Formats: sequence, C-alpha cells, structure tokens
Amino acid sequence: MDVPANKDFAAKAHALLGDKGWTADAGAMEPWLTDWRGRFTGRALGMASPADTAQLAAFVKLCADHGVPIVPQGGNSGMSGGATPDESGRAVLLTTRRMNAIRRIDAQARTATCEAGVILQVLHEAAEREDLRFPLSLGGKGSATVGGLISTNAGGTQVLRHGSMRALVLGLEAVLADGSVFDQLTPLKKDNRGFDLKQLLIGSEGTLGIVTAATVKLEPAIADRRVLWAGCASLDDARALLLIAQDMAGAMLEGFEVLPAHSLRAVLDYLPDARAPLADEHRWHALIELVADSDSTDRLGPVAEKLLVAAFERGLVADAAIAQNEAQAEDFWKIRESISPAERAIGPAVQHDISVPVERMPEFVETAVPALEAEWPGTTAIGFGHLGDGNIHFHVIAPPGTDAEAWYAADGKTISREVHDMVTRFGGSISAEHGIGQLKRSELARLGDPVALGMMRRVKQALDPQGLLNPGKLV
Repeated sequence: MDVPANKDFAAKAHALLGDKGWTADAGAMEPWLTDWRGRFTGRALGMASPADTAQLAAFVKLCADHGVPIVPQGGNSGMSGGATPDESGRAVLLTTRRMNAIRRIDAQARTATCEAGVILQVLHEAAEREDLRFPLSLGGKGSATVGGLISTNAGGTQVLRHGSMRALVLGLEAVLADGSVFDQLTPLKKDNRGFDLKQLLIGSEGTLGIVTAATVKLEPAIADRRVLWAGCASLDDARALLLIAQDMAGAMLEGFEVLPAHSLRAVLDYLPDARAPLADEHRWHALIELVADSDSTDRLGPVAEKLLVAAFERGLVADAAIAQNEAQAEDFWKIRESISPAERAIGPAVQHDISVPVERMPEFVETAVPALEAEWPGTTAIGFGHLGDGNIHFHVIAPPGTDAEAWYAADGKTISREVHDMVTRFGGSISAEHGIGQLKRSELARLGDPVALGMMRRVKQALDPQGLLNPGKLV
C-alpha cells in the first residue's frame, strides 16, 4: 500500500472502530510489537481493538477490501513469536483484549461461553464462583487469553488428565478472512454434518480465522488434593513412578511434572523466599498432584501414601514429601512455574517445546544432554515438564558471558537444528504445545511430512486466498 492508500485505510478504520478501537500512535503500539521472549520485534500500520464480534468482522472485511494483512494478538504471552508482526509495517495488529466478556456459565451443563479476550485467570475465578473449574492452567494464566490458548492449542500442567484445548473446546465462534462469521458456539455431543471445522481452527495460530468466542468444558471443583514431591535418581525412575501413579491413582492423577537438579537450583537462586522441598539433592525431581471431588476425598490421603510406599519399596524414590497444607502445595507448584523466568535470569538459552513417545522420553533426554554438551562445550542442556504426556521443555543454556544475539544467530540456531533432528529421529514433534509461529516455521518446512504440509497449505489457500491472516506464521 502506498501512503495515500494507508491514510485512506486508517481513516476508515478509525471511523469504524472509534478512538478506543483504533490507534496508529507509536507509543501506544510499542509494548505489543515485541514478543514475550524478546526474540522478535516488528512494526505495524496501526492497532485495532474491536469491541465485539460484529465490529471485528467489519474490520476484517475492511482489511480484505484494502489488502491489509492482520496479525491477531491475545495476551502477547506466546512462546513462538506467533503474535508479532514483521518489520515491513504493512500489517495491522488486531488485539482481542477489549472482547473480554464471559457471556454465560451454565452450571448444570458445566460449560462457559466466553469471548476471546477473557484472561485465563479470570475464567478460573468465574468458574470457581459456581463451584466449578476450567481444568487448564499454566504459568502465564494472568495474561494468556482464551483466544490465544485456542489458537495455539495450549496445554499446561493438567493435560495428563484433561487434554489440551482441543479436548476442552466444545463450541467456537470465529471471523474468517473475508469477514464472515463462523458460528458453532452451541456444543453438541454428537454432530456428523461433515468436517469438524472448529478443530480446523483450533491450533491454526490465527492463519485460518480469528477466534472471537468459545464454549469450553468445565469440571466440578476440587474438594481436596495432595501434592507430592519426590526425589529420583534418574528419569527412568521418574517414568516408572509415573506408571505406578497411573495404576494406583487412576483418575485422581491430575498432573505429573519432572525437573532436574539444575532447574531446582536455578529457581532457589531466583526466588529469595523459596525453599527446597527435600533436604538432600537429587538428580531428578517429580511433582505429582492427586485430586478428589466431594465423593472421593476419603480415598485421597490413603492413595497418596500407598503410592509413595510402593515407590520406596521398588527403589524408585530416595526421598519424598507430601505438602502439609495448601500454602505448601502452592509453594511446590511455584517452583515448577518459575523455571522459565529463573533460567532467563541466568542468561540466553535456546528453548525447545518438544514431544516424543512417552516411553522414550528418558532415553531421549539421557541421549541428547551429553551429546549436546559435548559438541558445544560450556553449554548446559536441561529438560523439564510434562513427563506424563511426553512433552519436555528442552533448553540449552549458553556458556556464561555469551553475547545473546550473536549466540542465537550462530551456535543457538545450529543447536536448535540438532535438537529438532534428534526429536524427529525419536518419532516426535518439534512443537508440543507452544505452536510454530515464526520461530519454527522454517524447521517445520524442513522436517514436516510433505503430504501433511501440502494439505495445510491448500487449506490456507482455500480459506485465506489473499494470505492476509497472520502472514509469515505456521505455513
């Protein structure tokens, strides 16, 4: 677009959205033009903040008529640069933060219908007031939005029991590239009218449509829980402990996280008031959460104790603790949720959100860590995260004193390539829950199945023939 065309478009955008819904002020846009990790910074023609679905749809049609690319953004808490525009300044940033209404909570149906800009923590609190809960949580719950979580098919610490957003979204509303509105908010247990189109949009990172609202599944509130911390000698032992937990606890098993000694030390250094859950050091730590509803609280304590007894008898655990109260349980989880910022305080790192078959995760970590540290002396490779669903966040921290940008461009890029090659050889995925964005787009093109990539590109072409929705992301 030339300058007169830019002015014409901006004038029409302002007339449509008003002062609250449109700005081209550089200062107002600046905080939203860099991704959460600080890896990508772009420019934008302007920033749109529509108030509702109708206004958003009209704005998308305006963009389609003028050939203006759109970069949708929720809480700007993504990990793959998927909500950051490029440096051309041709695109508009479209934020759903004003669309933050919880339209309805149906306590009997155990559903919530909410707009894309609803913050995850707000949804949690609204469900709790109805004695229900939305069973997806993550460290960025205070900024992540429902629309962003859907667009990236977010996971979190409860996927083991409840699944990712694909399993939790029952109905969806979205605006397509031509400004038309896809409305399937009403959830149906059975619906065989062809393709499940909402699933096509979930995880598409705003490249096929812009999520505006969703109906999501709620669960009964937790009546009680037990949070356990166990020290293990190896990741193989932690994996065996997971199997025992699954056998003995069944549906009570809400989460199973692992972290190495390095991650625990990093958090203890980062959080001045944090304390190690166990007295001695251990190579690996497992964080386990068991939950019960009101009908099964009497079983919760005995199950937790029997689980640990079995683990000690089999030599899988060297030491363990059960949180004695809710405050201590939260302290245990705060350690887990603080790993990423604690590492960021250490220095630059390349971070990989990968998955491999669950049964091969110990083998992958025990193979990859020494191989990478030997090939790039001075680096520290660590894996932590959701062992129960085969998703480990595998990070390689740069040697002390490294210049971040130079390292990212040289060794960091090569290391990531090697990690992704290893993951592929293990039959895994280079993106388990954070999406592709712009961070992994070239790697997906290099390693992805050509048939699957071809199908995705044909779908993209069919639904967004001008290529205006989140260009440069995913495909």
